[in-house]
Amino acid sequence: MSSPAEFYNSLPPICKAYGTACLLATAAFELKLYNIMHIALIYEYVFKHFQVWRLITNFFFLGKFSINFGIRLLMIARYGVQLEKGPFERRTADFLWMMIFGALSLLVLAAIPIFQSGFLGVSLVFMLLYVWSREFPNAQINIYGLVRLKAFYLPWAMLALDAIFGSSPIPDLLGIIAGHLYYFLTVLHPLATGKVILKTPMWVHKLVARWRIGAPTQPSSRAQPDRSTGVSFSGRSYQLSG
Repeated sequence: MSSPAEFYNSLPPICKAYGTACLLATAAFELKLYNIMHIALIYEYVFKHFQVWRLITNFFFLGKFSINFGIRLLMIARYGVQLEKGPFERRTADFLWMMIFGALSLLVLAAIPIFQSGFLGVSLVFMLLYVWSREFPNAQINIYGLVRLKAFYLPWAMLALDAIFGSSPIPDLLGIIAGHLYYFLTVLHPLATGKVILKTPMWVHKLVARWRIGAPTQPSSRAQPDRSTGVSFSGRSYQLSG
């Protein structure tokens, strides 16, 4: 069994960076190093007082140290890592773009009054879960050792459990919406029309290459359209232990 340090060093770059940022944000909050309202997504402050950092910092707070916080962090470590090491292997730019697109989608959704939320980190993690469930639809998952189901249904099961235990289902629902939007634009729409409307921008590839983040892949030729479009889904069916 590897040590915690070896496990941490083995994590792929994007999930490692995001998970670490979330852990540090909560640790700093618990140590009272900052006021939580200074990083919350409040559009009035963003537009009237130009506090644009709120558009980014709100994604790093997953809540206080608690069981729920641990579950969200484990979701990054399991589902996010399996995505980045599996379907997105050597496609760091595409994985980073998926995260950026998800964050942008959530920012737009959060502007709708019914979906208003000061922190979208949980929703972004849930988006990862949703995308994972579409990439590994037949994986068998145990929920708390009580229920066994296919991964395809896991996001909805987690949403139902949160609602049953008294948590707001809105963050989970936002993540599902953002995840499905990405899935629709990268899989369903291209399959139906043959046209790809969501590609990983060149600036993301250049960013990955410049900062040497993971595998600095470049868009390839038309002979490999799945890699040039940023589409990861190809009808694979994985079997994973629950």
